[in-house]
Amino acid sequence: MKIEEVMWEHPDAVALRAAQRAEIALRYGTSDSEPGAAPTAADIALFALARADDGTPLGCAGLRDLGGAAGELKRMYVIPAGRGTGVAPALLEFLEQWARDRGWTRVRLETGLSQPDAVRFYTRSGYRRIPNFGTYAGLESTSLCFERELTPIP
Repeated sequence: MKIEEVMWEHPDAVALRAAQRAEIALRYGTSDSEPGAAPTAADIALFALARADDGTPLGCAGLRDLGGAAGELKRMYVIPAGRGTGVAPALLEFLEQWARDRGWTRVRLETGLSQPDAVRFYTRSGYRRIPNFGTYAGLESTSLCFERELTPIP
């Protein structure tokens, strides 16, 4: 597996984000389940793709710069065939290292109540529940927010 930084508009990135949004729509029963400001090319500092050795796209994730040495994880997604194979942890590690290299000290994220698999993954990955932040404040009945403090890796 290889992870690479790509432009937001890269065709494989667009296709993976569309698959993620379709899966989310099935879980929530609506195509408009975005509780905050949707990410765009203009506000995503990094977007990464994980690929199989043969080049097949397996997953994606991005980081939005929140200022104050913090970033927000956006559009984390692994195709069903890639789940449980280490793709998600590798993507998360890649993004967190990128953030550390730029002096960021924490990564935040929002996920929904209908995504217990995501909650388990982030909790196992060292993220802790925090009060809802930014545009997610006041949406506690539908949104869960998490944060991880990034410690330097020598």
